[in-house]
Amino acid sequence: MAGARGLALKRPSAIPGFGLALGFTLTYLSLIVLVPLGALVLKSAHLGVGGFLDVVTGPRTLAALRLSFLTALIAALVNAVFGVIIAWVLIRYRFPGRRLLDAFVDLPFALPTAVAGIALTALYAPNGWIGSLLDPLGIKVAYTPLGITIALIFIGLPFVVRTVQPVLDEFDRELEEAAATLGANRRQTVFLVMLPTLMPAILTGFALALARAVGEYGSVIFIAGNMPFYSEIAPLLIIIRLEEFGYAQAAAIGTAMLLISFLILLFVHVIQAWTRKRFGQ
Repeated sequence: MAGARGLALKRPSAIPGFGLALGFTLTYLSLIVLVPLGALVLKSAHLGVGGFLDVVTGPRTLAALRLSFLTALIAALVNAVFGVIIAWVLIRYRFPGRRLLDAFVDLPFALPTAVAGIALTALYAPNGWIGSLLDPLGIKVAYTPLGITIALIFIGLPFVVRTVQPVLDEFDRELEEAAATLGANRRQTVFLVMLPTLMPAILTGFALALARAVGEYGSVIFIAGNMPFYSEIAPLLIIIRLEEFGYAQAAAIGTAMLLISFLILLFVHVIQAWTRKRFGQ
């Protein structure tokens, strides 16, 4: 009886070699993700609590962290809106050049970030094609936080589009027809029927774009201007501390960015889980 009960509790795995696969997964994640992050925290611990707080709460560090996270948040919000619109157009409409336009969405993935930064700087500089048109209006983009935001929008857009696109493609159009049958107009159908269904995917794309933008360096460094307390991002400040051989100080700034990013992503995932539970996703 005991043997039969033990056999009953042992359920067959759907994946052959589950134990080996799980062990490989944990080992790989530990070596690639957990160990480097742990080393970062341990390096910053050499400063002690007081030294860590002195570095993180320094005026220059706070200004850099504020700029990095604020511009990343604005860029992610912009991408969350316009990325959904682009995904909608690519899925719901048929027009000449649609496939080519769809391929252009992936260019920020393939393009080296330094090349993107140089191109954006050339366009938005006061003597650039777009910057020369905005300069007489008193709008300065290059070497300002606005230029940083534009660069972050550029590199974060594909995350939202590619996350929302498959969900929108599989959306049941019978729900739209049912809503129209019940008297809903087009706006009510979009905001009350479709948007709640797409919200988990939108939040996922938003979180990915935000995470990508917070740590971005290559595409921002050229267009930022890199002026302390104005257009200096936190990744650049980390590089500066490394060049000054302040490894512990650089690790402290990186640890602060890690903690803030973790809290933001945790908050986004909580909202995402709530929307899935609320709307039955």
